[in-house]
Amino acid sequence: MTTAKISYGDKKVTVELTIKELQALAGIRFHANHEVEVSARKKLNMVLEGTYERESRDNAPIPYQLLS
Repeated sequence: MTTAKISYGDKKVTVELTIKELQALAGIRFHANHEVEVSARKKLNMVLEGTYERESRDNAPIPYQLLS
């Protein structure tokens, strides 16, 4: 069994969703409008990407020129 360490795994983030988007993520199907679930997943992915980008900037190596 492999375990993975997720940095900032307990940090809280805020995502603004509509009621329909929240329902779609909870499992309710909108057969006439599939865009609701797609929109909600895009919002979640944007927040996740932003979190990882901030984390990588915080842990970025110091440029060689600044090590003097």
